[in-house]
This record gives sequence, C-alpha cells and structure tokens, in this order.
Amino acid sequence: MTKSAAFLRRGLALCWLLVVLLVGAHNAWLWVVQRASPDTDILALLPTSRNDAVLQQAFAHMVDSAQQKVVVLVGDADWARATRAADAYAASLQPHAALIAPATGNAGELQQQWLAALDASRSVLLTDTQRAQLANDSPEQWSRQALAGMYGAFTGPRLGAWVDDPFNLFSGWVQERAQETPVRPRDGRLFVERDGRAYVLLLLELKASAFSMNAQRQLIPLLDQARGAALAQLAGGEVLTAGVVLHAAAASDQASGEMATIGTGSLLGILLLMWLSFRSVKPIAYIATSIAIGCLGALSVSWLLFGHVHLLTLVFGASLIGVAQDYAIYFLCARLGSPATLGSRSLLRQLLPGLGLMLLAAVIGYLGMAATPFPGLQQMAVFSAVGLVFAWLTVVCWFPLLVGPDSLRATPLAHAFSRSIHSWPRLTSMRGWHLKGAAGMFIIGFCVSGLARLHVSDDIRALQKTPQALLDDQIRVGKLLDMAAPVQFYLVRGDSAEDVLQKEELLRQKLQPLVAERIIGGVQAVSNWVPSQRTQRANLALLDSALMQARNGQPAAIEQVARAIDEGAPWVAEMQTRLRTHGQLLTPEAFLASPAGDSARHLWLQQGQGAASIMAIRGLSDYRQLPRLAAVAPEVGGVQWVDKVGDISAVLKYYRQYMSWALAAAYLAIFVLLSLRYRRQAWRAIAPPLLATLLTLALFGWSGQPLQLFHVLAALLVLGLGVDYGIFLLEPSQRERRFAWLTVGLSAIAALLSFGLLAGSGSPPLHAFGLTMLVGMLLVWLLAPCFLAPDNTQIAS
Repeated sequence: MTKSAAFLRRGLALCWLLVVLLVGAHNAWLWVVQRASPDTDILALLPTSRNDAVLQQAFAHMVDSAQQKVVVLVGDADWARATRAADAYAASLQPHAALIAPATGNAGELQQQWLAALDASRSVLLTDTQRAQLANDSPEQWSRQALAGMYGAFTGPRLGAWVDDPFNLFSGWVQERAQETPVRPRDGRLFVERDGRAYVLLLLELKASAFSMNAQRQLIPLLDQARGAALAQLAGGEVLTAGVVLHAAAASDQASGEMATIGTGSLLGILLLMWLSFRSVKPIAYIATSIAIGCLGALSVSWLLFGHVHLLTLVFGASLIGVAQDYAIYFLCARLGSPATLGSRSLLRQLLPGLGLMLLAAVIGYLGMAATPFPGLQQMAVFSAVGLVFAWLTVVCWFPLLVGPDSLRATPLAHAFSRSIHSWPRLTSMRGWHLKGAAGMFIIGFCVSGLARLHVSDDIRALQKTPQALLDDQIRVGKLLDMAAPVQFYLVRGDSAEDVLQKEELLRQKLQPLVAERIIGGVQAVSNWVPSQRTQRANLALLDSALMQARNGQPAAIEQVARAIDEGAPWVAEMQTRLRTHGQLLTPEAFLASPAGDSARHLWLQQGQGAASIMAIRGLSDYRQLPRLAAVAPEVGGVQWVDKVGDISAVLKYYRQYMSWALAAAYLAIFVLLSLRYRRQAWRAIAPPLLATLLTLALFGWSGQPLQLFHVLAALLVLGLGVDYGIFLLEPSQRERRFAWLTVGLSAIAALLSFGLLAGSGSPPLHAFGLTMLVGMLLVWLLAPCFLAPDNTQIAS
C-alpha cells in the first residue's frame, strides 16, 4: 500500500472517530443534561390524518379529554362506608396535589354554578317532548299543570321557586340533560348507583403528562397506596380505577423489562459465542464496539429526525444487536481464513463488495418498513437502518487497523463447526437424488397446502394487549358511567357555529330510530345543551304563543293560572316579562366558557372562519351495528362517521397488501444486484430466504396463525438478512469456505438469540415480527449450505 493510501486510511479512521465522539457527546447531552425519556404514547405509533387537520384535531380532542384524567369509583352497599372509604382515598393523595389532584369541587356547589350559567336562557331551552306538548296541548291543560306544580305534593323535582318556572319546563329540560349520564350529586359528592351498590365518583386530574415515565413511576405507587387506604374502610366493597396513565404505565413497565431482557440477552449470547469461538477478549471487544457505536448512532439520528424516540423503538432496536454484529463477524472470520501474508487492508478490499451488498440488502428490508404511514414503524426502520450503517462504517474504518493477521485464533469448537459444511447435503450433488426428489415434493406440498390455509387479520384490536385487571376495571367503569367511546363518533362541519348546530339537530333526529331500537343509548353533543339559534327563537315564539296568548278561543294559560290564584293583569305582565328576560339566546362560546360546559368542551372544534364539532355515541355495546351508524352520516351534509379502529384496521390491510407487493419487488431488486456480481449463480444467495419465507408462512397457515402486516415486514428482513448468508458462502474460495460457514453459524445464532427473545415480547406486533424472524432465520441458516455451488464453479469477482 502506498503512503498516500495509508494516509487516507488513517484519515478515514480519524474522521470516523470524530463522528463517534460527537454522537457519544450528543447521547450524553440527551440522557444526562436534558434527562430525555422515551415516549410511551401508543397513539404516537399510529398513522395520523395528515390530509385532514380537522379530523386529526377531533380525534386529539377525544383522546386529550381523557388522557389526563383518572376515574375512581369507590362502591359499597352502605353509603356511609362508601363515603368514608372515598375520603380515605382522597386523603391519601392530598399531600401529592402537585402530581394529582381532584378535578372537581363540591358537587352541590358545581350544580348551582352551572344552573346559574343557564338561568338567563331558560326560556329558550326545551326538549323535543315539550315542544310537541306546547304545540298540541290546550291552555287549560297547561294551567292545570302549573297549578298542580304549585299545590301538588308529587309533581316531580323542581329547580328553584315555582314563580321562576311555573310550567316546570326548565326543570324538565335539565332532567333530560341529566339522563345523558347516570352520575348524580349526593351530600356534596358525585355518585352512581348500580345493583344495590352506591359508588362515590372521584375525578382526579394528573398534573404531568400521562405518558411521562417519571410521572408514571411516582403515580402508580400512590394510587396503590390510596386504594389500600380505601379498601381498609370497606367490607366487601370495591375500588375501581380507570385512566390512560394506568395503561401507559403498564406498557412502559413491560417495554422497559423487555428492552433490558432482549438487549442484555442478545449481548450476553453474542459475547459467549465469541468466547467459545475465539477464546479471546479482543474479538469480543471489537464486536461490542461496533454494536455500541451502531446503537449510539441510531439513537442520535432518530432523535434529531423525530424529536423523540418511542420506548417500543428501543425494544425493537434491542434486536439490532443480533444484526449489527454480522459485519464484524464476517471480517473476523475472513481474517481467520486468510493467509498471514494477506494484510487486513488488502483483505478489506476483497471483502468490500460483499460487505456492501450485505448492508444494501439489509437497508432495503428496513426501508420497506419506512414506506408505511405508521410513525412507529418509520422510526423503528430509521433506527435500525442507521444503526446498521454506523456498525458497518465502524468495521470498514477501524477493523483493518485493529485486526492483524496474527490477532485471532479459532478454538477447536469453532474449527469443528466450520468443517461441518463439508458433510452438509447439497442440491447440486447427484447422490441420493431419489431422496432429494421426495423431499422436494414434500416441501412443495407443505408450502402449497399451508399457504392455502393461511388467513389474514388486520384488526388493530388484535395488536393490543392490556393487563386483564386493568381491562376489567376499564370496562366496569365504562358501563357504570355510560361513557362514550373516544374512537367512534360523528364529525360535523359547517360554515359557522349556527350551521354546525343545525346539522347536529338534524343528525340527532336521524339517529332516533337507533335509540328507539336500543342499539345506542343516545348521543353527547353541544347541541343537546345549546340548540341552534333558529331552534332557540322558535322555542321562545312557541312558548309565547302556547302559554302567554289566547288560543282556540281559550284565555292564555298564564291568565287562567292568574285567575286561579287570585292574581290580576299586573302579575300576568310580570310573568310575561320574566319569560322574555330569561329568553336570552345561548351561544356555544358562552356555554363552553361556563361551568356547565366543562363536560362538553372537547366536543367543540373552532376552525378559523368555520366550525366543527363531535357528536359522541353513548351506550353502544354491539359493534356489529357500526355499519348502521356509518350509514346515517351521508344523510346529513357535512357529517362524517369516524371509526378510528376501523380506519386503522383498513390502513393495516392496505399496507399489508402493499408491502406484500413491495416484498416481491425487493426480491427482484436484490436478485438484480446479486446478478451484477454473481451472474448465473445469484439465485443461490436468494433461494434460501425465499424458500424459508414460504415455509414460514405455510407453517403459520398450518398452525392457524393469522397473517398480519408485521409478518410481511418481518419477511422483508428475512430477505435482507438471509441474503447475507448466501453472500457469505458465495464470496470465498473453496479453501476459505469453511470459515464463511463459521460466519454464517455465528451470525445466525446471534440473530436467533435477538429475534427469539423478541418473539417472546408481550407486545403483539413485536411478537408477530419476532416469531416470523425466529422461524425464518432458522430456516435460512439450515437451507443456505444446501444451495452451495459445485466445487469447480467460479464466482465472478
């Protein structure tokens, strides 16, 4: 090597050292100075409606309205015990108000506040039933109803003095609004009653982000402590807790444990393999260095590109250890199999084409994941691809300087394994061709029949796994409180707030048949509380004509009431003035700014000059009826049915099909790349991953495992990594092939360790991905030597 070439080689090594130092400093700044923590929001992994900002905002409103809340129900057959237990729960959390605090005050005071906020508009707030009665009932009927309310003992609840609402219309409207929730005030508390048991409702608000791992670590022990304090006051009662933070904390604990298990297990397995193969610390240090630099580079670049790194990305990235070591192992084993007269720099020049093809094939596999619209998959793909590039550059820039001809010695165990390739069956051998023909027919039959049995599942719910105890509490709380689902709703858009409210009213009428059939319990909507201006004016006019004016030859209802209670014209005039005084038109802005609007703020979306709102569904228990709900939306202009679960499932289906075609295209692209170097022998490198993929999918078909997007994405990596083994075995001469087989063995075992542990993940997507990789890579390892070229075949160089 010339002096200029040596200078260039050392210059590249120094430049790479500078890059590594910068990456290390950036990681130190992130984790030590910034105290960055991984993102745990599972929704951040899912595709967003980038082409529809209003839809994305609507979904965010529905989610954000709940994610900072913790709902606690303390129940017992005895009300006094339930209240004592609820007090004990609240008292346990009181010293930690900076982290979590009650979201509401005294229930009685809150009720008075929101009634006062609606008082000026009480005359324009009528139920559908009241409007029908006002249009049809005679003045005499209304006067009798007013007098019954004054003198009768059992005329139902009344809000305020009789003179403020003589016909009990506002009280009736409030009672109908109260039917939207089973929650009621009692003794200054909120409570709900079911099956003879009274539950005190505690609404708590988390002051930190529900997806902050630090907040989760502090909060969960506090909630457990508070639960214990409450249960100590109960005899046979129960404490139910629900909230996004609980699910996020469970996912964080699982992912953190898996990240440690997968990363540590993979690293220890690889180190043990290297020790058994070389019985030296040097190769272990070399491989560990390339892996560490790959992980540091992946973290830095991913954080710079995405602004955060998701915890599941780190779990998935832990399996990178089983891939990034391939380049180091390839160089080390090639060094073992090369003569001492061949310098390491010259050796690298020989290996560089194969190393380049290996990296390109792997990156193609990962970039297939990045082509999906899933931010989580994009981040995982970038993390892994960048990690491989950093590990590859470490080997290329540093290993020729670090590893000399006398640096390594293979152990007897490594020698024994490397020689086993000579006894491996080959397709090119004519010996035992009858047996090979029978085996081939069996494999073809197994693949065809297994693929015929293979079925697909694109339901996003199959990709979620929540601890059963949390799920049970969430379902129970949802039923007790009749909560609306945040993932299915109507999105209503209009040119103005008035336009939106009118569309909501029309949509509610269209949904009445479904309410009558008890398919849904009702809807949550701003128009339930704030009718359109058109409706409010109509209500006021109807109230005036039905109660304050003579009708059908009968005196006005208010005049009949006045005569019955011995009042004259001044009293009638005063009542008419009251009616109009309380007839102030209510606007969404005024309502949502008042205490009465607390529970509905997340349903209203202001969009510049236009407006939009959410109409949420209550009481839907049979999800087979979703198509009927969706069919109502087109009947009202500007209304869109949103089913986030169905939308994501449809996206999963589309991209499963799309990535299946991408997988076929990747096979073709890689085959063309291989053909440029290996010409007619290129099929020998690509056949093992292709056959392994078909056998894996057939095995899933026979075992009843449904095909998902994540199986297809894993098949891309089976291709990207499996081609490496073919390249390992095609590159060397026959004399050095046994050391290439050692490379394949070490790489395969390391990959199986990594992805085998990933297959044990509690996250269904990672489990599906890992299981496909585990089975596929095992089959590639076993099949690769079967496609070796005959000993007299020359590979183009």
